[in-house]
Amino acid sequence: MPLTPRSHARPARVQPAPVALPDSDALRRRTGSSQSTGSSQSTGSSHSTASSHSTGSPRRTGSSPRKGFSRRRKAVALLASAVSVCLLAASAPAEPLGVGDRLFPYLGNPGYDVASYDLSFTYAGDNSKPLTAVTTIDAWTTTELDRINLDFAHGDVQAVEVDGRPAAFGSAGEDLVVTPDRPLPRGSWMRITVRHTSDPVSADDRDGGWVRTTDGLAMANQADVAHLVFPCNDHPSDKAMFTIRVTAPDGYTAVANGLPTDVDRAGRTTIWTYRTQHPMATELAQVSIGRSTVLRRSGPHGLPVRDVVPTQDRAALEPWLKKTPAQIAWMEDRVGPYPFETYGILMAAADTGFELETQTLSLFEKDLFTEPAYPKWYVESIMVHELSHQWFGDSVSPRTWSNLWLNEGHATWYEALYAEAKAGRTLDARMKAAYGASDRWRAAGGPPAAPKPPKPGQKIGIFRPNVYDGAALVLYALRQEIGRKAFETLERAWVQQHRDGTATTADFVRLASAVSGRDLGGFFQDWLYAEKTPAMPGHPDWKAVAPATVPVK
Repeated sequence: MPLTPRSHARPARVQPAPVALPDSDALRRRTGSSQSTGSSQSTGSSHSTASSHSTGSPRRTGSSPRKGFSRRRKAVALLASAVSVCLLAASAPAEPLGVGDRLFPYLGNPGYDVASYDLSFTYAGDNSKPLTAVTTIDAWTTTELDRINLDFAHGDVQAVEVDGRPAAFGSAGEDLVVTPDRPLPRGSWMRITVRHTSDPVSADDRDGGWVRTTDGLAMANQADVAHLVFPCNDHPSDKAMFTIRVTAPDGYTAVANGLPTDVDRAGRTTIWTYRTQHPMATELAQVSIGRSTVLRRSGPHGLPVRDVVPTQDRAALEPWLKKTPAQIAWMEDRVGPYPFETYGILMAAADTGFELETQTLSLFEKDLFTEPAYPKWYVESIMVHELSHQWFGDSVSPRTWSNLWLNEGHATWYEALYAEAKAGRTLDARMKAAYGASDRWRAAGGPPAAPKPPKPGQKIGIFRPNVYDGAALVLYALRQEIGRKAFETLERAWVQQHRDGTATTADFVRLASAVSGRDLGGFFQDWLYAEKTPAMPGHPDWKAVAPATVPVK
């Protein structure tokens, strides 16, 4: 549903051009969980040890950004401030903007850097009706702005304020274009408040955003649909802190990214508040509203682990969920400390066809765990796939969507290593099979670091085999090339150096070269960008199967 403008933006004096981000660089997924005893809770409180309560009195948590986030903000500001500014005629209409992503040209917006989102949703108990919502965005301007473009495309806007003063607004493409009553100088702090609806019913057969479950709602915003839920700068290059507040009728439980800070009751409703302690990309936001139970347990080093399950299924799902702490420990042994304040699995009673690594609370279809046709080892390896994304993709996010191979290749890599360690499904056998198919994958979807753009209306089409097993094959070749020890050092250094930030393929190439002590530029050029798959180091006998050709008529 298009925006319903309530007023018209006044003519702009200046407006930033789209930022051309460097392009040097979920959803095949059935692909994170581990081990401990669980307890249940239907309201949001946070505990390091297993406990059971019927009401919640959560402890308050802070949300101070890390130094890495500050560096990222400065880097984004410098990039955006370098954009050439176009002088527009006084009568120039509002138009959609973007940050110049090769795969999603109109995603994100230049001219500002978001520091935080405050999202408030009111759910009336019917997942076919729009939620009432208020989105507050705090941001720095990186150039002078007479207009502010936000990504938002599936709700009605009632009012907009900038720094507490009413602002005019209109729509352009999938942008909400806001015109404050006075220009905003470069380097100024601004607060944008949008009162709007958030519609859970998909429009024009475009899936994503809200996912309707049998008892409520969840979110699946990857890659480019967070702006179907709330106004935002919907690109992973602009990570921010989040506070999420959900008001729902009694009998429902709401859970979101981060840790709970408040659970307040007002009449026949409950207000649930959660806050992240690390910056997050919009595509990783998660809100669950349902007749759910929250199961709590303690992970490594006292990490709070909480899972959200349909109350009626808690006993059947517990054998799977209790595996989470041990799986976290397994990942930590390979790449270092878990990067966030909590983790858990959201079991959704919905038919999505994928699993998704939403930050600190991975989304899974409940049927993945209840369908007997799926082997146990397979389900557990898919749990580790989503868990490993917390390091690769969530903590270290892609600067552009062409860097997607860094997310999915690594998650597939650790999924495969786990299947080898726990079920004897050898990595060599999987990679040999991937090598045989690699040329076909490249022909269909492009090389791993230069995926072909998605077709119109098929935005999740970038999630092809070339960025899953095809990208894991690149990591396998790299380990063959530089040796196991250097490879494992690289993996730990990567997630440590770029924690809470964004990174590119070029960053990975530079770090791999530094760790190995030699220039790997040529190696990566062939493996990441070539039309054909290079020879596999150490396995000259491996052969790729040529892509099928269509006869010319």
